[in-house]
Amino acid sequence: MSRAEPQQQRARRGYRMGRRAEQVGDTRQRIVEAAVTLHGTVGPAAASIVSIAERAGVTRATVYRHFPDDEALFTACSAHWRAGQQLPDPTAWVSLPDAADRLRAGLNDLYRFYRDGQTMLFCINRDLAVVPQAIRDDLTARDRSLRDLFASAFPEPKRSSALLGALAHAVSFWTWHSLCIEQQLDNSIAVELMCCLALGAAEVGRTSR
Repeated sequence: MSRAEPQQQRARRGYRMGRRAEQVGDTRQRIVEAAVTLHGTVGPAAASIVSIAERAGVTRATVYRHFPDDEALFTACSAHWRAGQQLPDPTAWVSLPDAADRLRAGLNDLYRFYRDGQTMLFCINRDLAVVPQAIRDDLTARDRSLRDLFASAFPEPKRSSALLGALAHAVSFWTWHSLCIEQQLDNSIAVELMCCLALGAAEVGRTSR
């Protein structure tokens, strides 16, 4: 037997394994893209595993083989969608020492993100009750972190519950949606309104102590 034959067999086996891994990756990607499309159109509540499988061109069992639970699927979908977005960048405005300047820059960045991703963000926030708890916790933590980041620019005597409440309202997706979609205001006007609210709340909180 030629010594070259085992090497050729190993090469063919390696090729088949590589091809198989590529096909598995392609299938997983199709499932993720199908889920992202449905989550951003009909919403998570209506995006059943069956509908995701049909859109991806695979079986229901194949979806579960790649994603054994909702959290795994949502996590992959979130990462895929976020990779295509220009996310808010706190490092670009956190160094601003003036509270009003930081809030204005941050809200402009945040509201720009909300407008760019409004379809997906609306569906996710509307159907939040069916979103896995870990994803809901991440969203809550993000909003709280933004609130606290803005609050930290205010002098300590002004960091009242009134200010924290106003800032929590300002960073909410639903606040932006109400002002900019339902009332059809420009982002810049919505930002100025929320700045006025927060600055006013800071004064109310200080005088009420």
